[in-house]
Amino acid sequence: MKINQSDDQQESDLPAELASPARRALLGAGYMRLEQLTELSEDEIKQLHGIGPNALDQLRRALEAKGLSFAGGKSRKE
Repeated sequence: MKINQSDDQQESDLPAELASPARRALLGAGYMRLEQLTELSEDEIKQLHGIGPNALDQLRRALEAKGLSFAGGKSRKE
């Protein structure tokens, strides 16, 4: 039903520019909100099929914009 799909999109705050394979990988694994990604390390995120270097960088930037980071505090604040 499209109603559920629309509800999922409203609840998700994943970056809009995130490529479809990466978005599907995250949603398929149950991650709809950036806050959920703070419980995972970058290495754990990279293991999801569909998450490449560009997607990881987009997620990192989106997290940092909210003052968040992946688990372990691994981020590129230089």
